[in-house]
Amino acid sequence: MNFDLEGKVVLVSGASRGIGRSIAQAFADEGCRLAICARGREALDAVASELTQRGTEVLAVPADLTKAAEAEHVVNAALERFGAIHVLINNVGGVGSFAAAFHELTDEQWRETLELNLLPAVRLTRLVLPAMQRQHYGRIVNIASESGIQPDPFMPHYNAAKAAIINLTKSLSKAYAHDGILVNAVSPAMTRTEIVEGMLREQAQARGMSIEEATAAFLKELRPNIVLGRPAEPAEVAAVVVFLASAAASFVTGANYRVDGGSVASL
Repeated sequence: MNFDLEGKVVLVSGASRGIGRSIAQAFADEGCRLAICARGREALDAVASELTQRGTEVLAVPADLTKAAEAEHVVNAALERFGAIHVLINNVGGVGSFAAAFHELTDEQWRETLELNLLPAVRLTRLVLPAMQRQHYGRIVNIASESGIQPDPFMPHYNAAKAAIINLTKSLSKAYAHDGILVNAVSPAMTRTEIVEGMLREQAQARGMSIEEATAAFLKELRPNIVLGRPAEPAEVAAVVVFLASAAASFVTGANYRVDGGSVASL
């Protein structure tokens, strides 16, 4: 299968760890040039160094994408360095420390969650669109979540933000198809990122279990719908993202690909 990605410029947000890091690695394996951004400079530089050692041309731009000026700086830096952006991966997001019932959440917690999970994608997409329109080519993949389709009762703000990402994906796919821009989403279920690993270690310690036992207990008690019986690996999510950005998915737009181990039961 020909992905036809070699030499393409790919901008990946939230690339310093977890799914974002795996996405950057997967595009590097396809011979892409990379612009990566994240808030933490040290972790971002470590990813950039790793990719550079593998022969990938990388631009690392530390940035907090909840701030409009920093999002603009990222896109401007990428265009100045590479002269084009062919692929945008909107991967910034997270529930933070505010998992709670609806009646416990404040307006500020809602604002912070939407600012982290929705507006970075809005900002980066708006900023890269002119360049993609000029070249009459673009691929945008938004990282959503199964929570946007199958909501958890204790994360209503996060669920709503991820549902908005899926809706935005469909809207953009219709609005910019005539410009040669394809827009899709990927919705992972529980994925074995550093954050999830840390949570499972805490559960294991609190309950006197091994990591393996804590993982099995968590899945049984809180994620029984994942019929494959395990978390996703970041590389499994990244593989679908790369496919959607590639020539192999040239007739796919407005789709939401679930990488959820069978968790979402709806058709």
